[in-house]
Amino acid sequence: MPRRAKSRRCDEEYRQEAVHGGARRLSLSFLRNGPGGDASRGRFLGRLYAAMDPRVLGALRRVPRERFVPRKLAAQAYEEKALSIGEGQTISQPFIVAAMTQALQLRPTDRVLEVGTGSGYQAAVLGELAREVYTVEILEDLSLRAQGTLRELGYSNIHFRVGDGARGWPEAAPFDAVIAACAPEALPPALIEQLREGGRLVIPVGSTRKTDSEQVLWLYTKTAKGFEAKELMPVRFVPMV
Repeated sequence: MPRRAKSRRCDEEYRQEAVHGGARRLSLSFLRNGPGGDASRGRFLGRLYAAMDPRVLGALRRVPRERFVPRKLAAQAYEEKALSIGEGQTISQPFIVAAMTQALQLRPTDRVLEVGTGSGYQAAVLGELAREVYTVEILEDLSLRAQGTLRELGYSNIHFRVGDGARGWPEAAPFDAVIAACAPEALPPALIEQLREGGRLVIPVGSTRKTDSEQVLWLYTKTAKGFEAKELMPVRFVPMV
């Protein structure tokens, strides 16, 4: 399976040198301490992470999250919170990335569609676990930035498109899994249509107005007769634009 071409040693050297301000939040330090040293929250998150697939946690450990945030926020890269990446977009907090990835139940032979490339971090995590990743971003500047970062890190199994993610990537369908990092107010039919039977879609759905109730993260599994839906958790994502 195509993976990163660069050595793990080079990645680790970058982690040690690039995270400025003396911060050394490496190798998912949020698993141990939680944000801001909050011990009770850290223990809570630790219990949640402990139940996760070791393959997912391994992928998170291998991807240098600080490479996907603005340099001024690199010291906060592993804190359990979303961070701004510009263009009105964010990189999701680490636990949400882990939970959404786990829900996909990826296999090494899978082909995955991602809606909302954003920083490219989620695509990198997917690229560690799946054979091919197809990622769509409507904001060209964000897509180009993510492409640069992922290519610098040596990922060769991630394919990019600038366009409307709600339309999916029909030429590359069907997919074994689909994941969305932005929230539509209703489920886009194309994303279900482009799943193979038995495929899984993880997506936040709901209003993006702050005055309304929270969105819900859903898991949809495609069946011969349509799909099955399972509610996972309340969330708050940027809108699908």
